[in-house]
Amino acid sequence: MTGGLGPGLALGVGLAAGLWLVVARLVALGPPTLTERVMVHVRRPRVDGPLLSSGVSSTVEGLLRPYLTAAGQRLEGLVGGRVALSRRLQRAGGHRSVQDFRVQQVLWGAAFLAGAVATSLLLIATGSARSPLLLVVFCLGMAVAGIIARDQALSAAVRRREARILSELPTVADLLAVSVAAGESPAGALERTSRVVRGELGAALTRVLADVRAGAGLVPALDGMSARLSVPALSRFTDGITVAVERGTPLADVLRAQAADAREMRTRTLMEIGGRKEILMLVPVVFLVLPVTILFALFPGLVHFDVVAP
Repeated sequence: MTGGLGPGLALGVGLAAGLWLVVARLVALGPPTLTERVMVHVRRPRVDGPLLSSGVSSTVEGLLRPYLTAAGQRLEGLVGGRVALSRRLQRAGGHRSVQDFRVQQVLWGAAFLAGAVATSLLLIATGSARSPLLLVVFCLGMAVAGIIARDQALSAAVRRREARILSELPTVADLLAVSVAAGESPAGALERTSRVVRGELGAALTRVLADVRAGAGLVPALDGMSARLSVPALSRFTDGITVAVERGTPLADVLRAQAADAREMRTRTLMEIGGRKEILMLVPVVFLVLPVTILFALFPGLVHFDVVAP
Protein backbone atom coordinates (compact mmCIF):
# COMPACT_ATOMS: atom_id res chain seq x y z
CA MET A 1 0.00 0.00 0.00
CA THR A 2 2.88 2.31 0.72
CA GLY A 3 4.33 1.54 -2.69
CA GLY A 4 1.01 2.55 -4.26
CA LEU A 5 1.02 5.91 -2.50
CA GLY A 6 4.59 6.76 -3.54
CA PRO A 7 3.95 8.02 -7.11
CA GLY A 8 0.77 9.82 -6.09
CA LEU A 9 2.51 11.50 -3.17
CA ALA A 10 5.40 12.64 -5.41
CA LEU A 11 2.95 13.98 -8.01
CA GLY A 12 0.99 15.87 -5.36
CA VAL A 13 4.14 17.40 -3.87
CA GLY A 14 5.34 18.44 -7.33
CA LEU A 15 1.98 19.99 -8.20
CA ALA A 16 1.85 21.86 -4.87
CA ALA A 17 5.40 23.15 -5.36
CA GLY A 18 4.57 24.35 -8.91
CA LEU A 19 1.43 26.14 -7.73
CA TRP A 20 3.37 27.73 -4.89
CA LEU A 21 6.01 29.01 -7.31
CA VAL A 22 3.35 30.46 -9.62
CA VAL A 23 1.55 32.21 -6.75
CA ALA A 24 4.82 33.53 -5.31
CA ARG A 25 5.78 34.92 -8.71
CA LEU A 26 2.42 36.61 -9.18
CA VAL A 27 2.64 38.17 -5.74
CA ALA A 28 6.17 39.40 -6.45
CA LEU A 29 5.11 40.94 -9.75
CA GLY A 30 2.12 42.71 -8.26
CA PRO A 31 -0.63 44.42 -10.24
CA PRO A 32 0.36 46.18 -13.51
CA THR A 33 1.23 49.83 -13.15
CA LEU A 34 -0.54 52.63 -14.99
CA THR A 35 2.39 52.97 -17.41
CA GLU A 36 2.26 49.29 -18.28
CA ARG A 37 -1.49 49.40 -18.87
CA VAL A 38 -1.20 52.45 -21.13
CA MET A 39 1.84 51.25 -23.11
CA VAL A 40 -0.12 48.22 -24.31
CA HIS A 41 -2.27 50.57 -26.43
CA VAL A 42 0.51 52.92 -27.55
CA ARG A 43 2.44 52.31 -30.77
CA ARG A 44 6.08 52.10 -29.88
CA PRO A 45 8.69 53.76 -32.14
CA ARG A 46 10.62 51.67 -34.62
CA VAL A 47 13.94 50.50 -33.28
CA ASP A 48 16.87 48.85 -34.94
CA GLY A 49 17.58 45.17 -34.72
CA PRO A 50 18.91 43.37 -31.66
CA LEU A 51 22.39 44.08 -30.40
CA LEU A 52 23.50 40.59 -31.29
CA SER A 53 22.97 38.88 -34.61
CA SER A 54 19.64 37.32 -35.47
CA GLY A 55 21.16 33.85 -35.19
CA VAL A 56 21.81 34.32 -31.47
CA SER A 57 18.85 33.49 -29.28
CA SER A 58 17.17 36.08 -27.14
CA THR A 59 18.13 34.09 -24.04
CA VAL A 60 21.83 34.39 -24.81
CA GLU A 61 21.39 38.09 -25.53
CA GLY A 62 19.55 38.53 -22.23
CA LEU A 63 22.41 36.86 -20.38
CA LEU A 64 25.11 38.89 -22.11
CA ARG A 65 23.33 42.26 -22.13
CA PRO A 66 24.29 43.30 -18.55
CA TYR A 67 27.96 42.63 -19.24
CA LEU A 68 27.77 44.36 -22.62
CA THR A 69 26.02 47.34 -21.06
CA ALA A 70 28.72 47.62 -18.40
CA ALA A 71 31.42 47.41 -21.07
CA GLY A 72 29.63 50.08 -23.11
CA GLN A 73 29.47 52.38 -20.08
CA ARG A 74 33.17 51.84 -19.49
CA LEU A 75 33.88 52.70 -23.13
CA GLU A 76 31.66 55.77 -22.85
CA GLY A 77 33.71 56.92 -19.87
CA LEU A 78 36.94 56.46 -21.81
CA VAL A 79 35.86 58.00 -25.11
CA GLY A 80 33.28 60.61 -24.12
CA GLY A 81 31.56 62.86 -26.65
CA ARG A 82 28.04 61.77 -25.78
CA VAL A 83 26.33 64.91 -27.13
CA ALA A 84 28.15 64.81 -30.48
CA LEU A 85 27.49 61.08 -30.83
CA SER A 86 23.79 61.55 -30.08
CA ARG A 87 23.63 64.20 -32.82
CA ARG A 88 25.37 61.89 -35.29
CA LEU A 89 23.00 59.04 -34.49
CA GLN A 90 20.09 61.39 -35.09
CA ARG A 91 21.58 62.49 -38.40
CA ALA A 92 22.02 58.83 -39.41
CA GLY A 93 18.28 58.33 -39.04
CA GLY A 94 18.48 55.45 -36.58
CA HIS A 95 16.56 55.07 -33.34
CA ARG A 96 19.40 53.48 -31.43
CA SER A 97 20.53 55.18 -28.24
CA VAL A 98 24.08 56.20 -27.39
CA GLN A 99 24.36 53.31 -24.95
CA ASP A 100 23.30 50.80 -27.60
CA PHE A 101 25.83 52.24 -30.01
CA ARG A 102 28.60 51.88 -27.41
CA VAL A 103 27.54 48.26 -26.92
CA GLN A 104 27.79 47.76 -30.66
CA GLN A 105 31.28 49.21 -30.60
CA VAL A 106 32.19 46.74 -27.86
CA LEU A 107 30.82 43.89 -30.00
CA TRP A 108 32.78 45.04 -33.04
CA GLY A 109 35.93 45.34 -30.93
CA ALA A 110 35.35 41.86 -29.51
CA ALA A 111 34.89 40.43 -33.02
CA PHE A 112 38.11 42.03 -34.25
CA LEU A 113 39.87 40.85 -31.10
CA ALA A 114 38.65 37.29 -31.64
CA GLY A 115 39.99 37.35 -35.20
CA ALA A 116 43.32 38.71 -33.99
CA VAL A 117 43.56 36.04 -31.28
CA ALA A 118 42.80 33.30 -33.82
CA THR A 119 45.48 34.67 -36.14
CA SER A 120 47.97 34.86 -33.29
CA LEU A 121 47.27 31.26 -32.26
CA LEU A 122 47.75 30.17 -35.87
CA LEU A 123 51.09 31.98 -36.02
CA ILE A 124 52.18 30.38 -32.75
CA ALA A 125 51.13 26.94 -33.96
CA THR A 126 53.09 27.30 -37.20
CA GLY A 127 56.12 28.70 -35.40
CA SER A 128 56.01 32.01 -37.30
CA ALA A 129 55.54 34.14 -34.17
CA ARG A 130 58.77 35.69 -32.95
CA SER A 131 57.69 37.96 -30.13
CA PRO A 132 54.66 37.40 -27.84
CA LEU A 133 54.66 41.11 -27.04
CA LEU A 134 54.04 41.95 -30.69
CA LEU A 135 51.12 39.54 -30.75
CA VAL A 136 49.61 41.19 -27.67
CA VAL A 137 50.02 44.62 -29.25
CA PHE A 138 48.47 43.27 -32.47
CA CYS A 139 45.43 41.93 -30.60
CA LEU A 140 44.90 45.19 -28.72
CA GLY A 141 45.32 47.19 -31.91
CA MET A 142 42.69 45.07 -33.67
CA ALA A 143 40.26 45.59 -30.79
CA VAL A 144 40.71 49.36 -31.08
CA ALA A 145 40.37 49.06 -34.85
CA GLY A 146 37.00 47.34 -34.40
CA ILE A 147 35.76 50.20 -32.21
CA ILE A 148 36.96 52.76 -34.75
CA ALA A 149 35.45 50.76 -37.63
CA ARG A 150 31.98 50.97 -36.03
CA ASP A 151 32.39 54.72 -35.70
CA GLN A 152 33.42 54.98 -39.35
CA ALA A 153 30.40 52.89 -40.33
CA LEU A 154 28.19 55.43 -38.54
CA SER A 155 29.87 58.28 -40.43
CA ALA A 156 29.27 56.45 -43.71
CA ALA A 157 25.60 55.99 -42.79
CA VAL A 158 25.32 59.73 -42.12
CA ARG A 159 26.85 60.54 -45.52
CA ARG A 160 24.55 58.12 -47.32
CA ARG A 161 21.47 59.58 -45.65
CA GLU A 162 22.51 63.15 -46.46
CA ALA A 163 23.07 62.13 -50.08
CA ARG A 164 19.55 60.67 -50.22
CA ILE A 165 18.11 63.85 -48.73
CA LEU A 166 19.92 66.01 -51.29
CA SER A 167 18.63 63.83 -54.12
CA GLU A 168 15.05 64.12 -52.83
CA LEU A 169 15.12 67.86 -52.11
CA PRO A 170 14.45 69.19 -55.67
CA THR A 171 11.42 66.92 -56.12
CA VAL A 172 10.00 67.88 -52.73
CA ALA A 173 10.53 71.57 -53.47
CA ASP A 174 8.73 71.26 -56.81
CA LEU A 175 5.79 69.44 -55.23
CA LEU A 176 5.51 72.09 -52.53
CA ALA A 177 5.67 74.86 -55.14
CA VAL A 178 2.90 73.24 -57.21
CA SER A 179 0.71 72.73 -54.12
CA VAL A 180 1.17 76.32 -52.94
CA ALA A 181 0.54 77.66 -56.46
CA ALA A 182 -2.69 75.64 -56.55
CA GLY A 183 -3.95 77.48 -53.46
CA GLU A 184 -2.82 75.24 -50.60
CA SER A 185 -1.58 76.73 -47.36
CA PRO A 186 2.03 75.94 -46.33
CA ALA A 187 0.85 73.34 -43.83
CA GLY A 188 -1.54 71.84 -46.36
CA ALA A 189 1.20 71.71 -48.99
CA LEU A 190 3.47 69.92 -46.53
CA GLU A 191 0.73 67.43 -45.71
CA ARG A 192 -0.03 66.71 -49.37
CA THR A 193 3.68 66.34 -50.19
CA SER A 194 4.35 64.07 -47.24
CA ARG A 195 1.60 61.72 -48.43
CA VAL A 196 3.19 61.43 -51.86
CA VAL A 197 6.92 61.47 -51.12
CA ARG A 198 8.63 58.36 -49.79
CA GLY A 199 12.10 58.44 -48.33
CA GLU A 200 14.12 60.29 -45.75
CA LEU A 201 12.74 63.73 -46.54
CA GLY A 202 9.18 62.45 -46.63
CA ALA A 203 9.61 61.01 -43.13
CA ALA A 204 11.09 64.32 -41.95
CA LEU A 205 8.10 66.23 -43.34
CA THR A 206 5.76 63.81 -41.59
CA ARG A 207 7.45 64.61 -38.30
CA VAL A 208 7.15 68.34 -39.04
CA LEU A 209 3.41 67.89 -39.52
CA ALA A 210 3.22 65.93 -36.27
CA ASP A 211 4.94 68.81 -34.47
CA VAL A 212 2.55 71.31 -36.04
CA ARG A 213 -0.47 69.25 -34.99
CA ALA A 214 0.98 68.99 -31.49
CA GLY A 215 0.84 72.76 -31.15
CA ALA A 216 4.19 73.97 -32.47
CA GLY A 217 4.27 76.64 -35.13
CA LEU A 218 5.26 75.87 -38.69
CA VAL A 219 8.47 77.91 -38.49
CA PRO A 220 9.72 76.27 -35.26
CA ALA A 221 8.86 72.84 -36.66
CA LEU A 222 10.87 73.54 -39.83
CA ASP A 223 13.75 74.86 -37.78
CA GLY A 224 13.67 71.70 -35.70
CA MET A 225 13.83 69.55 -38.85
CA SER A 226 16.78 71.57 -40.10
CA ALA A 227 18.57 71.16 -36.77
CA ARG A 228 17.93 67.41 -36.67
CA LEU A 229 19.11 66.69 -40.20
CA SER A 230 21.98 69.23 -40.28
CA VAL A 231 22.16 69.34 -44.10
CA PRO A 232 23.29 72.79 -45.38
CA ALA A 233 21.10 72.70 -48.51
CA LEU A 234 18.05 71.74 -46.47
CA SER A 235 18.85 74.48 -43.95
CA ARG A 236 18.83 77.06 -46.75
CA PHE A 237 15.58 75.58 -48.03
CA THR A 238 13.84 75.86 -44.66
CA ASP A 239 15.27 79.36 -44.12
CA GLY A 240 13.76 80.45 -47.43
CA ILE A 241 10.35 79.08 -46.42
CA THR A 242 10.63 80.75 -43.01
CA VAL A 243 11.46 84.15 -44.50
CA ALA A 244 8.65 83.84 -47.04
CA VAL A 245 6.10 82.93 -44.36
CA GLU A 246 7.18 85.67 -41.97
CA ARG A 247 7.49 88.48 -44.53
CA GLY A 248 4.62 87.54 -46.82
CA THR A 249 6.78 86.85 -49.87
CA PRO A 250 5.08 84.72 -52.58
CA LEU A 251 5.90 81.25 -51.35
CA ALA A 252 5.52 79.52 -54.72
CA ASP A 253 8.23 81.66 -56.31
CA VAL A 254 10.53 81.06 -53.36
CA LEU A 255 9.99 77.30 -53.55
CA ARG A 256 10.67 77.24 -57.30
CA ALA A 257 13.88 79.18 -56.74
CA GLN A 258 14.87 76.80 -53.95
CA ALA A 259 14.21 73.82 -56.23
CA ALA A 260 16.41 75.33 -58.95
CA ASP A 261 19.19 75.94 -56.42
CA ALA A 262 18.89 72.35 -55.17
CA ARG A 263 19.19 71.03 -58.73
CA GLU A 264 22.26 73.16 -59.39
CA MET A 265 23.84 71.93 -56.17
CA ARG A 266 23.12 68.32 -57.09
CA THR A 267 24.66 68.92 -60.54
CA ARG A 268 27.79 70.37 -58.95
CA THR A 269 27.96 67.44 -56.55
CA LEU A 270 27.67 64.95 -59.42
CA MET A 271 30.40 66.78 -61.34
CA GLU A 272 32.67 66.67 -58.29
CA ILE A 273 32.02 62.95 -57.87
CA GLY A 274 32.69 62.42 -61.57
CA GLY A 275 35.98 64.30 -61.28
CA ARG A 276 37.09 62.09 -58.41
CA LYS A 277 36.02 58.96 -60.26
CA GLU A 278 37.93 60.12 -63.33
CA ILE A 279 41.14 60.23 -61.32
CA LEU A 280 40.42 56.77 -59.91
CA MET A 281 39.80 55.46 -63.41
CA LEU A 282 43.37 56.38 -64.32
CA VAL A 283 44.68 53.80 -61.85
CA PRO A 284 43.76 50.69 -63.90
CA VAL A 285 44.71 52.49 -67.12
CA VAL A 286 48.19 53.41 -65.88
CA PHE A 287 48.98 50.29 -63.89
CA LEU A 288 47.17 47.62 -65.96
CA VAL A 289 46.26 48.65 -69.51
CA LEU A 290 49.39 50.67 -70.27
CA PRO A 291 51.91 47.99 -69.12
CA VAL A 292 50.05 45.32 -71.10
CA THR A 293 50.05 47.53 -74.20
CA ILE A 294 53.78 48.21 -73.88
CA LEU A 295 54.43 44.50 -73.36
CA PHE A 296 52.51 43.58 -76.53
CA ALA A 297 54.39 46.27 -78.46
CA LEU A 298 57.86 45.25 -77.30
CA PHE A 299 57.49 41.46 -77.09
CA PRO A 300 57.81 40.73 -80.86
CA GLY A 301 60.93 42.87 -81.09
CA LEU A 302 62.50 41.16 -78.09
CA VAL A 303 61.75 37.72 -79.54
CA HIS A 304 63.23 38.73 -82.91
CA PHE A 305 66.30 40.14 -81.18
CA ASP A 306 66.86 36.82 -79.38
CA VAL A 307 66.52 34.93 -82.67
CA VAL A 308 69.03 36.99 -84.67
CA ALA A 309 71.46 37.49 -81.79
CA PRO A 310 74.67 35.38 -82.22
